Amino acid sequence: MAAPAGPHHSQDGGRAKPFPLCYPPPQPRAFLIPVRTGSHYAVRFRFLERGPGLGSARLPPPHPSRDGKYPCALTVMLLLVLLCPLLGALACAVEVMRPRGVSLTNHHFYDEMKPFTCLDGSTTIAFEWVNDDYCDCPDGSDEPGTSACPNGRFHCTNAGFRPQYIPSSRVNDGICDCCDATDEYNSGSVCENTCKELGRREREALQQMAEVAREGFRLKQVLIEEATKGREEKQKQLGELQEGRRGQEERVGALRLAKEAAEKPEKEAKDMHHKHWEAEQQALVQAAQEQAQAHEAFEELDSDSNGLVTVAELQAHAELDVDGDGTLSEAEAQTLLGDTVQTDLPGFRDTVWAAIKEHYKSEGPAEVAPEPPTAEPLEPVPEDEEEEEEDEDDDEGGSEDEPTVAPAKPPSQESEEEKMPPYDAATQALIDAAQKAREEFEEAERSLKEMEESIRNLEQEISFDFGPHGEFSYLYSQCYELSTSEYIYRLCPFKRVSQKPKHGGSETNLGTWGSWAGTEDDRFSVMKYEHGTGCWQGPARSTMVKLLCGKETVVTAATEPSRCEYMLHLETPAACQEPHEVPPGDHDEL
Repeated sequence: MAAPAGPHHSQDGGRAKPFPLCYPPPQPRAFLIPVRTGSHYAVRFRFLERGPGLGSARLPPPHPSRDGKYPCALTVMLLLVLLCPLLGALACAVEVMRPRGVSLTNHHFYDEMKPFTCLDGSTTIAFEWVNDDYCDCPDGSDEPGTSACPNGRFHCTNAGFRPQYIPSSRVNDGICDCCDATDEYNSGSVCENTCKELGRREREALQQMAEVAREGFRLKQVLIEEATKGREEKQKQLGELQEGRRGQEERVGALRLAKEAAEKPEKEAKDMHHKHWEAEQQALVQAAQEQAQAHEAFEELDSDSNGLVTVAELQAHAELDVDGDGTLSEAEAQTLLGDTVQTDLPGFRDTVWAAIKEHYKSEGPAEVAPEPPTAEPLEPVPEDEEEEEEDEDDDEGGSEDEPTVAPAKPPSQESEEEKMPPYDAATQALIDAAQKAREEFEEAERSLKEMEESIRNLEQEISFDFGPHGEFSYLYSQCYELSTSEYIYRLCPFKRVSQKPKHGGSETNLGTWGSWAGTEDDRFSVMKYEHGTGCWQGPARSTMVKLLCGKETVVTAATEPSRCEYMLHLETPAACQEPHEVPPGDHDEL
């Protein structure tokens, strides 16, 4: 297909034309372009080259004929025949010929025997316009080896290292971008080919990585083996605990009945002892009250305060009349005094007071017995407030593992028990038996709770997804730390992540275990921890943990890519995949 004609492709100008080999010029199918270089002509292979290079052969300048014209095409062809051995040697050194800056995978788009179609399909041009330092294609694909197109791409072969693309604008800019220096073929810059050295370093790094992968994968197999055994042991242990729990529940039930049976006679005996003690105490209190009343009455009757109550002082109280005639006679008074004419305080308490206390009326103001204290009526508490109070009590109560403190006894109860006389032998025996039954029951109940806690932990651990073969199970009960200049990060896999200031301060929760968050084909490469401590006027903190292959288990990095979102790197053998051997030697693109 012929190239379209354009203003910049006119016969007069717009594009530099190659120097003709003969006059008149041959058809544009010729692909060897002579260019004058000093006293010689260089035959430039614009389309056929070794790799991205530009081959050339120097020819002596042809002498013009008598009419001043250059030799005809036949003469030139004879000269080319002489150059065939040289051209053959150049051509045999490569397997694939392609224009400068074109990759091996794209070489089939550049056929020097056909017009070139831009890779975006927008335009078709003559092939000799490729790499002519003039941008014809909108996508820049006609100038892969020059800087004419701002959007073009130059391919660095980089034999011995990795091939790469660079923007065409960097071609011949004086800076070596390709390690094989092919991008500076006409800038005058002296560039050293460093591809082999870079390739050697890269292969060494890859070999080291392969060694880490091999050792890590070997350790991973050990972890898988241990995980399989550990899971079997845990399932066996779980079965034994579940079987033991049933027996322990029966034992706790039996000990509860035995405790209740022992506590019943204990309570009856203690109640009886307490009642006897209360009766004695009540009698003592009444006796003390009697003596106080007798003392008070004696002082009232002893009107002259001489320490004696006489018949005359007793006759002043007519209410003590014995025969009911309204007056207390002298004989009646002497009878009340114990057949004496007077008595002192001890005799009054022992003899007289018992005879007159039911009829004696005190001359002082009547004493008002104190009313027993009444409990203040409690205001009804709304149900919502009761629930809130219960929740607060539950929060403040702490975990189940914290020891519970028995409520303190009221001071009055403590003082009563301290004053109470010791129990008799029979009562004490009942108390000891009940106490032993209580201790056995509490011990069995505590063992049952511990057994249930172990069962819950084992069920939770067994239910976790520890990877395709359980290789991550060894992380479950471990914690790992990373110390930075400001913080200490603590990662407890499958539990939580925290951050603590290095120079003092409280710990911050960066998230609790959520789920695996890797890609579909590598789900176990990332752990997600969420619902951490909330940021100030921001979301709750969360952490992503990226798992990398390593010989040891260690946290290697901690960053905060976004506000309140953290990223940790954890190296572990469990993340290693089966390695592929690094092929020895260089790999060159042909």
